Amino acid sequence: MWFSLSFLIVLITSSFTSTFSTPHSYADILLSQSLRGKSRLSSRATTGRSFVPIAPGRQLLQITNYIIRAQIGTPPQSLLLAIDTSNDAAWIPCTACVGCPSNSPSFTPSRSTSFRTVSCGSSQCSQVLNPLCPTGQTSCAFNMTYGSSSLQAGLVQDSFTLASDVVTSYTFGCLRQVSGNSVPPQGLLGLGRGPLSFLSQTKALYGSVFSYCLPSFRSVNFTGTLRLGPKGQPQKIKTTPLLTNPRRPSLYYVNMVGIRVGSHVLPIPASAFTFDPNTGGGTIIDAGTMFTMLVGPAYTAVRDEFRRRVRVPIASPLGGFDTCYNTTITAPTISFIFGGGITVTLPQENILIHSSFGSITCLAIAASPATGVNSVLNVIASMQQQNHRVLFDIPNSRVGFAREPCTA
Repeated sequence: MWFSLSFLIVLITSSFTSTFSTPHSYADILLSQSLRGKSRLSSRATTGRSFVPIAPGRQLLQITNYIIRAQIGTPPQSLLLAIDTSNDAAWIPCTACVGCPSNSPSFTPSRSTSFRTVSCGSSQCSQVLNPLCPTGQTSCAFNMTYGSSSLQAGLVQDSFTLASDVVTSYTFGCLRQVSGNSVPPQGLLGLGRGPLSFLSQTKALYGSVFSYCLPSFRSVNFTGTLRLGPKGQPQKIKTTPLLTNPRRPSLYYVNMVGIRVGSHVLPIPASAFTFDPNTGGGTIIDAGTMFTMLVGPAYTAVRDEFRRRVRVPIASPLGGFDTCYNTTITAPTISFIFGGGITVTLPQENILIHSSFGSITCLAIAASPATGVNSVLNVIASMQQQNHRVLFDIPNSRVGFAREPCTA
């Protein structure tokens, strides 16, 4: 099924303003802390491996994120959570949340016998962004932003289940108040590297290793998979080193060294790709942003070579896309070249976005913001990753890519 391009432009507004702006703002706080969120694994969670189905959120929830099924509480309450590799703490709409969608399922703490709040003096409270513990308040709360939305949540713990693995005393945010419309309606699971991320809280079970295959954003089925733990990961996958930026410790930086359009390696200055912890410059892999964004010199080179090879008159820009056509086109391949000698070549379905009737076709890559902290950041986003297995192996400091059709 084809989606309205104008509808998608509305949905991705928060992607262009950066869904990963929030973790950056408190990176320095995380730097000063050595504490890690503690959760306990149930006796059932002994396999060290879990396969969790993934679907696009467009049809089910009208969001650009990919989603998984999760269960929270005792007895379990089911929700569809967005996944985001550039965010850490999970947060879930709770009953009586002001500003949360009234027509969407939420978590009811009073129905769970294992629910409890987190105290202001706890280590977990010190690990969240902007903890709120005014005089006389014993339970920890926090504020944060996500895209164009502002959130206020209480910090709580409860059992958390993915597939058949249960994590007891999982720490997450119970949303109390939301303003803005960029918040996934049933909540979000952070897969970043911060202390309250799913990866950190389940380190004893999954060993800080996971991978995913994202199906086409047009799909309506749970045909993608989130694989948790070292078991069951592809053994011959090609990898590039995973880099760590102490100022943005949650993000998955890699060393992109070049871009090829068709057979032509573009003359992009090395400074467009340079990993710089001081400025935040470099390249990240992110499943929470829909369309790849490239810094100015890199994007200009890709756009100009793409246009030169297509040789069809350019139509008016649409939203964040400035390379659009009033007809169907055959696109040249685009390849990202990474350190370690690996190249990821994108097929046409990962390069072009179409209008609902096929009358407008755009290059589905945009320029990074002209100003601000993310102006120096290249983001390899979810659409360009679809139908690839992407491996994150933190203990061995590597990220892997392999073509894997996972769209039904």
